[in-house]
Amino acid sequence: MKHKKFGSTGHDVSVIGQGTWYLDRGDRRAAVAALRRGLDLGMTHIDTAEMYGDAELVIAEAIAGRRDETYLVSKVLPSNASRRGTIAACERSLARLKTDRLDCYLLHWRGSFSFSETVDAFEQLVKAGKIRSWGVSNFDADDLDELLDVAGEGKMACNQVFYHLQERAIEHAVIPWCAKHNVAVVAYSPFGHNDFPDQRSKGGAVLQTIAKRHGALVRQIALAFLARDPRVFPIPKASNAEHAAENAAAGDLVLSADDIAALESGFPRGPKPRSLPML
Repeated sequence: MKHKKFGSTGHDVSVIGQGTWYLDRGDRRAAVAALRRGLDLGMTHIDTAEMYGDAELVIAEAIAGRRDETYLVSKVLPSNASRRGTIAACERSLARLKTDRLDCYLLHWRGSFSFSETVDAFEQLVKAGKIRSWGVSNFDADDLDELLDVAGEGKMACNQVFYHLQERAIEHAVIPWCAKHNVAVVAYSPFGHNDFPDQRSKGGAVLQTIAKRHGALVRQIALAFLARDPRVFPIPKASNAEHAAENAAAGDLVLSADDIAALESGFPRGPKPRSLPML
């Protein structure tokens, strides 16, 4: 599995990571096996959140004895993102994950608490060794500008956003903003949300052709397309070990310029939306 620098943190993070939204709603044993298989294959970036039900508990079981090889990320809900609330939420996540630190801790989306409160809490957690870095999720470029004014340059590690072949809105402003300020972009729901391209569609046919050329699966091509940008880290979810292995294999795919051009044509970026798409 290839690795890339994760924004301003300086850490090398796996090109493909592991998402865990809804992971707790299926077979727990299979979910644990999927995460462990992902780790075996180098998908060491595991993302979760306090909002994700019992996902943190599933992850704790999966990474037992393997914490040091895992790049572990969780998120605080906006409703908890006061100075005191952020610290308390982080402590709860640490307890559920059975670890003493997070590699990155994110504000899940913008809420009513001031950025200064949340940033102060993040910086306090960094000084205490409870988190190694912090970032945000579901932030558009104007939100990022406001946060930058509060936090200063070089503090934000990443922005986690909705990004897949049929939803490329972040390419208009968010990715360029993150490139300018050395902020990693984490792509959640990289296959869409129950909305992967049908093979009979124009884009689906393009995927099939490119997948055949590479001897790969269409979902692996979709992940490789997102990861073509050195700043972007897709985090697909896998419900079993076989799917985890399929996702991991995408980390070694290299698309040609012709492949990328064909995918960009088959899945047009479209106009810049008025607001940032999110789930």
